[in-house]
Amino acid sequence: MFGSLLVFFGFLVFSWNYLVKMRNDVFSDMKISMMDKPVVEEIKKVEENVEQSSSSDVQNVEEIDYSKYFGVLEIPKIYLKRGFYYFDSRYNNIKYNVTLVNGSDLPDVYHGNMILMAHSGDSYISYFAYLYKLNVGDDCYVTCNGNRYHYRIVNIYDTPKNGIVSINRNRNANTLTMITCTKDSDVLQTVYIAELVE
Repeated sequence: MFGSLLVFFGFLVFSWNYLVKMRNDVFSDMKISMMDKPVVEEIKKVEENVEQSSSSDVQNVEEIDYSKYFGVLEIPKIYLKRGFYYFDSRYNNIKYNVTLVNGSDLPDVYHGNMILMAHSGDSYISYFAYLYKLNVGDDCYVTCNGNRYHYRIVNIYDTPKNGIVSINRNRNANTLTMITCTKDSDVLQTVYIAELVE
């Protein structure tokens, strides 16, 4: 009797957690689909003339409507090609997109550091899910303000996930920093430092 009761309550707890997860996924999907409707108003605030790069640079990637983004991040090795919005856009949010971190520099700033963040994992918004496959020497590209910038990864390191990220970079170089959660860890995040190729 007691064992049956325990199994029944275990089933209820498991079912409850599953239903809550499904509900959160549905609400999240609804939020994303509702977000797409007013994009036209937001487009007016961002750069519309971002140069589309050659399709030979990245293959097997869905086409992106460049006009709705401020810039585009491309990493050919992992077939990543994703747009991002400007600082003041409500869509410049890790809940929706690759995020341009407030306070970071644009690629044309001398010795500047552009910082991008996104989720990893297996969610539909995990745009940095495959960054863990990158190595020092791999190439990244950022198209922004009509220019395409070529970066090469020079350092990859983990740091505690505590709300503070220490960025270890060469301050005499233009850099691109990408930050995401570390694969198979709940307590670490990984920082990828790439330098502009002259």
